[in-house]
Amino acid sequence: MEHTPTEPYSAPAKSTWPPVTVPGQARKTAKAANAPLSEGEKVLADLRAQVKRFVVLPSEEAVTSVTLWVAATHLQTAWQHAPRLAVVGPAKRCGKSRLLDVVTETVHSPLITVNASPAAIFRSITENPPTLLVDEADTLFGTLKAAERNEDLRGLLNAGHQRNRPTLRVTGPEHKPVTFPTFAMAALAGIGDLPDTIMDRSVVVRMRRRAAGETVAAFRTGRDTPALNAIRDRLTAWLHPQHAQAMDMEPVMPVEDRAADTWEPLITVADLAQGEWPLLARAACRTMTAHEAGQDEDGALRTRILTDIRRVFAAEGDPATLRTGRLIEQLNADTEAPWAEYGPQGLTPRGLQLLLKDYGISSANHRFPGSTQAKGFARHQFTDAWDRYCPTPAPQPEPAQPSA
Repeated sequence: MEHTPTEPYSAPAKSTWPPVTVPGQARKTAKAANAPLSEGEKVLADLRAQVKRFVVLPSEEAVTSVTLWVAATHLQTAWQHAPRLAVVGPAKRCGKSRLLDVVTETVHSPLITVNASPAAIFRSITENPPTLLVDEADTLFGTLKAAERNEDLRGLLNAGHQRNRPTLRVTGPEHKPVTFPTFAMAALAGIGDLPDTIMDRSVVVRMRRRAAGETVAAFRTGRDTPALNAIRDRLTAWLHPQHAQAMDMEPVMPVEDRAADTWEPLITVADLAQGEWPLLARAACRTMTAHEAGQDEDGALRTRILTDIRRVFAAEGDPATLRTGRLIEQLNADTEAPWAEYGPQGLTPRGLQLLLKDYGISSANHRFPGSTQAKGFARHQFTDAWDRYCPTPAPQPEPAQPSA
């Protein structure tokens, strides 16, 4: 899917997140304009420049995300969760494999899994895990038969997102059960979306073909890998001494739940680097997770219906009950909403029931003014779902002012 400038994924984010306090340290203010850059800032900037040299990514947020994900692989043993990097595109020649080339030469202990069996991968993951790299992942999961053949690999990728989720296999001539660790960061590239369970555990970069005028440098292994490997070694030298601090940090996150689990290592690396990176990381996190939430069409519709029902109740004066017919009428009348085209006749009472089923909300007979009885919904039926799935956004905190 190509991104237009109006899409949230490719629009520049306006960052207002305040500088983050590192536990046990005093709150830092903005760096003076003439202050020297830290080694973390320098190496991340150099890595970012190398990524942009060889690949055109869909947004600056995507560049930031890839840069921080690569850096995070060098502290895998510090993390509770191992985020995946899903590099997907709608067709060939979108730069997916080239991005994986750059990632391969800069991550910690790359393990390319082309034609590798799940058993071999299981035995390659140790307490100091490698970084798994899977190109052409669509050949593994793109069809039902392929997905069935590679169910063990998908299970490994799902379980390996969280620490202490080993797999049990029978091995040796005596067929003894043996546990194998699965925890490892992984980058996967392919055409089309990966399985939902993998996408949900991933920092997702949606590639697109280069437009006229967008140019990149040709990648030559013998010529270009030494510079990338030098950045890899600098990342190791910078991050390894900060392992204990990284383990103890609990950064302020702009997202929640699994998205927070996935992005926490990237945010932590940004906070270790300081400078512009804490703001860039949180802006990328908010923008890219919001975009991915919109890619889940069914899930997005189920959330959208809650939001639009809340709007209809508010427009009607927040009555205790609302007729189903009136609710349907108002939903279908909104030209900015998808409900008028939700089926041949627009949204129907049956369609509404199906959308609300998973929330445990259904219509019932209610008495309305004039002593008439009709099917409708009570406002209190929605309050719990509103609070859980589409809470009213909290005001963003004002950015901290740098000291004079």
